[in-house]
Amino acid sequence: MPPDKEIEFLPREEILTYEEIERVVRILSDLGVEKVRITGGEPLVRKGVDKLICKLKDLSGIKDIALTTNGYRLKQMAKKLAQAGLNRITVSLNTLRHERFSFMSGGMSLDYVLEGIEAVREAGIKTIKVNSVIVRGINDDEILDLAEFCREKGLILRFIEYMDVGTLNGWTPQQVFTANEILERMASVYEFEPVLREVDETALRLRYRDIDLEFGIIASVTMPFCSTCTRLRLSADGTFYTCLFSDTGINIKELIRGGFDDRAIAEVIIDLWQRREDRYSEIRLESINLHSTNRVEMFRIGG
Repeated sequence: MPPDKEIEFLPREEILTYEEIERVVRILSDLGVEKVRITGGEPLVRKGVDKLICKLKDLSGIKDIALTTNGYRLKQMAKKLAQAGLNRITVSLNTLRHERFSFMSGGMSLDYVLEGIEAVREAGIKTIKVNSVIVRGINDDEILDLAEFCREKGLILRFIEYMDVGTLNGWTPQQVFTANEILERMASVYEFEPVLREVDETALRLRYRDIDLEFGIIASVTMPFCSTCTRLRLSADGTFYTCLFSDTGINIKELIRGGFDDRAIAEVIIDLWQRREDRYSEIRLESINLHSTNRVEMFRIGG
């Protein structure tokens, strides 16, 4: 949430229950989905999210469950998440400077996040990633600091090009610190080599030559990957979106609560997926008409 926007909580009855989410994921697993990522907004503000992880972990087709968090409640939740069977966790960390962190996060404390990362390491969750959105003129001077922090802690760093997700962040192309610029900055200090990645992976993956650790770059602006994207997003209020930059979605909650059986719901999902034509990132800079004021906001569907 941008710091100058008031938070409006959805009425509880508008939000999918954990049992409804479990049902949707079970239908998706029968259609071939193997990976689930719990995002948000901020997933750890919802009571009992570890219980949801347990439910999803028990589904036969799901092989991997990850969670993305801003880290604010991570210290309190780390053990519960590990005990629930969470495979991977990603923490947003755009800066290591206290005042800058407060500015970029809307008033949060950097110490809370750093303590949360330590708690996750102690809890035994093996794969811990750090997401760092790099904004020109704001935190591009910290690329090497973030890299060194993650190297010392054994964390997988993911630099992210600044994107125009939603309508509230005042994005302009001039603010994008590009993947090539990030690589140039990293190459001034470190030696690294590319890592072979799966066709549907979103990040450029690189491995340091002096230690057994990776870092990566998600370059949605300068190196879009729309043609290989396999992500389907389910919002807390039960809407499916086929793209992070969507301005429309399909409300699956109405089907769940309207008495539709699993097969009927699966057919709706299949039809949605087969009809998708999302390629926003590939055509972002071609037309000023792309900048719709109706795009779904980041705090509703996560990353």
